[in-house]
Amino acid sequence: MVLPRSAWRRLYQQRLVLLLTMLAFVWPALCAGFVYLSNHVELLQGLEDEFKQFIQVDGRFFSIFMYVQGGFAVFLAALAGPGLIAPDLANNALPLYFSRPLTRWGYALARLTVLVGMLSVVTWVPGLVLFGLQVGLAGGTWFAANWTLGAGMVAGFLLWLLILSLVAMASSAYVKWRVVAAAVSLAFFFILSGVAEMIDNVLRVTWGHIIDPAWAVNQVWCAWLGVTLPAGAGAGASGLALAVMMLLLVPVIASRLQPVEVVS
Repeated sequence: MVLPRSAWRRLYQQRLVLLLTMLAFVWPALCAGFVYLSNHVELLQGLEDEFKQFIQVDGRFFSIFMYVQGGFAVFLAALAGPGLIAPDLANNALPLYFSRPLTRWGYALARLTVLVGMLSVVTWVPGLVLFGLQVGLAGGTWFAANWTLGAGMVAGFLLWLLILSLVAMASSAYVKWRVVAAAVSLAFFFILSGVAEMIDNVLRVTWGHIIDPAWAVNQVWCAWLGVTLPAGAGAGASGLALAVMMLLLVPVIASRLQPVEVVS
């Protein structure tokens, strides 16, 4: 935890990271107002019944919340990720780290902890606060019937944070310049989204989006939250595609974390 503590201090000294983190709390605050309103029917007197049915805290509510906060997490990971591994490689600091009781996997886990910890602050932590607020207002009966929403939200966010962190670490390991590494991290998602759209349109299929990590993780979220899945590959196939992406990113990162460099 020495490396994460030091990295967190440096990250939150960056104004852009701090500003984006603060902006990421605007949507949870609005959602908290929605939760309060949905549990006070007396405030909805005079409104149409169709609108009252819309004011409900259910799987769809949490899926929309996750989609917005997941977007903030993408940009935060792109801002924070480039400064994790690239400076150590540029300054030849890895031999110093590995001369201590720290393995390559321990170092990678420390850097992964930095990103997952920072992104948790704007994703599943406020999500649990909203879930707890709903339980406090609706009572134990609602919790007994909907506890799977809280579990699915936390598990879904952790899956997304793991993907974001691995992509950001891979970008930082291979690109020395911070701005370029941030652009590469963002491009990974936007390019795959464009390629997936092209596959669907050219081949006239519905499974092309399985290579788009944002779309695939949304399929998994919908399945875990009990929301109707969009047309395309199912949650199982989407989860398998995400697992393959993560398995491919791990050796990409590990190949750069060498204590010594052999020059032929």
